[in-house]
Amino acid sequence: MILLSSIINEFKDRFFAKYKNSVLPGQKKALQVMKQCRKEHGPHMLAQCINHNCGKQTYIPHSCSHRNCPHCQNHESHQWIENQLSKLLPAQYYLITFTLPRQLRDLAWKNQKKIYSLMFTSAQEVLKTFTQNNKKLQGAGGFTAILHTHSRALDYHPHIHVVIPGASINTKTGLWRVNSSDYLFSHKALAKVFRAKLLEVIVAQKMRVPKDCPKQWVVECKNVGNGDKALMYLGKYLYRGVIQEKDILKCENGMVTFRYLHSKTKQYQTKIVTGEYFLYLLMLHVLPKGFRRARDYGFLHPCSKKLIKTIAAGSAY
Repeated sequence: MILLSSIINEFKDRFFAKYKNSVLPGQKKALQVMKQCRKEHGPHMLAQCINHNCGKQTYIPHSCSHRNCPHCQNHESHQWIENQLSKLLPAQYYLITFTLPRQLRDLAWKNQKKIYSLMFTSAQEVLKTFTQNNKKLQGAGGFTAILHTHSRALDYHPHIHVVIPGASINTKTGLWRVNSSDYLFSHKALAKVFRAKLLEVIVAQKMRVPKDCPKQWVVECKNVGNGDKALMYLGKYLYRGVIQEKDILKCENGMVTFRYLHSKTKQYQTKIVTGEYFLYLLMLHVLPKGFRRARDYGFLHPCSKKLIKTIAAGSAY
């Protein structure tokens, strides 16, 4: 298996030379810490055998613990998944994906923290409104939203995945209502309202909307059963970066070959790029410092643990 740290060490100088005008401080730090991950020249911790008859001591290289490192934070990933699964409720779940159109990606890249935050806010307001106005629900909803900035081929492609139960609760009466059908909301209506809300707040922030901004945006909405598989799938990508080291196939003659699973054919495809461009693709998806990629809203918010237990126990019906 080809280690990402070895690729960073080999191509980092070329990367900084070619992309010096676009490299952000967070990207520099990411490369610096990931190149030392579990390496002999990096930080070490002292470990000692607990057997009283042994007591042998040895120094073990530290993991870098960076959230973009492909083989760190497995524990955090499992913790997040377990926490989300513990909050599963008696309802059908749906996966909704809000995608930023290609024409707005340059604006997003230059204003990452603002645009990503506005995407979360707009998606939240859209789903809050749709849940409240839905004839079967007519109440307060809850959902989990996760920001992804990459396509399967590692290109810059900001979008938000939302796992949402088709259910609501009346905050005054405690009445729990569910939607049991395969259909939740119209994807065309979601896209129309999401577009309007996001463009409105972008303009309010005094950012210029491109003239070629499309009138039709893409939002997907599909049934995902009880929600467990969708949460586990998204959770696996939450802390391990945008590529696994097993998907880096070759690194030779200044070129890196990696594979990705095509979304439509479900078959692996390969991509060959220069080593410095490979690092550039990875750095496109390093989020601004302190920015939270995953967020819970409504009755799934961390402050609603008591309410979730009540709903799960069935006493809110």
